Amino acid sequence: MRDAGNSPARDPRRSGVGTWIDHHLYSFAASLGRFLRRPWSTVLTVGVMAVALALPLGLWLVLGNLARFSGDVQQSRQLSVFLKPAVDGARAQALAVELRGRNDIGKVELRTPEQGLEQLRASGFGDAIAAVGANPLPSLLIVTPKGDEALLATSLQALPEADIVQHDALWRQRLDGWLRFGGRVALVLAALLGLGALLVVGNTVRLDIQSRREEIGVLQHLGATDGFIRRPFLYLGAWYGLAAGALAIGLLTLAAIALRAPLAELASSYGSRFMLAGFTLPVAAAVVAGATALGWLGAGVVTGHFLRQTRPTDT
Repeated sequence: MRDAGNSPARDPRRSGVGTWIDHHLYSFAASLGRFLRRPWSTVLTVGVMAVALALPLGLWLVLGNLARFSGDVQQSRQLSVFLKPAVDGARAQALAVELRGRNDIGKVELRTPEQGLEQLRASGFGDAIAAVGANPLPSLLIVTPKGDEALLATSLQALPEADIVQHDALWRQRLDGWLRFGGRVALVLAALLGLGALLVVGNTVRLDIQSRREEIGVLQHLGATDGFIRRPFLYLGAWYGLAAGALAIGLLTLAAIALRAPLAELASSYGSRFMLAGFTLPVAAAVVAGATALGWLGAGVVTGHFLRQTRPTDT
């Protein structure tokens, strides 16, 4: 039998770190077991949390697609500059080149009177065009601004070659205002429903704590630290949050798939190729991570409150 005095010296700090890691691994596995042990209760809790998370996320997704759609529909920002009838094709082409060199203009497209006439014929106005006789259409410049449409419209209207400048800045301003309002509503809903999800997971963990009150009391009297007691419940809350976040992403993805085809058909009727976009992988991962952190936080608040109430006192 080896003499204890000749045994290799142990590093207490290394032993403490190893114990801490072992307990984390044990808490991770044990909390997963408790999470799966009561499937009906787990499904109800996760379902409520998922719906609470899906509502603001769904609104945020709709607003993102609406903003992308308004950006894709360039007519909402483009300015139509109808040149005077006296401006010939060569001058119209030169003017388009000059405008492309300006810093406040992103793109300039020139449509000649002949191109405009062909477009009208393709739209079904061939008989009306034939009755008119000579081509009455002027040259048209379609200008896509980089900045403020109103300022650019005023500048273009001052050009000597310009006859009429058309743009719908008021529609754009109203749309931007509604998008900002919708974004604020999404933030308020996220805060309220996120608080609701935190309370749901907190109440679920509280019930689990109550069922293990005697076990926790024994650990406290044996000198277990609050962190040691709290750890399994933190992981349990994290499991609830992770499952709820993943379910919320799954529900919204299924909803996007169900709506994608009819929305694409509707957009095509307006000459647009808009497609409903779902969550990207980084965004989905961020949502799941945030939901996991929310579950961890809810469990931490409830467990900390319980431990403060039941901490043994010296007599």
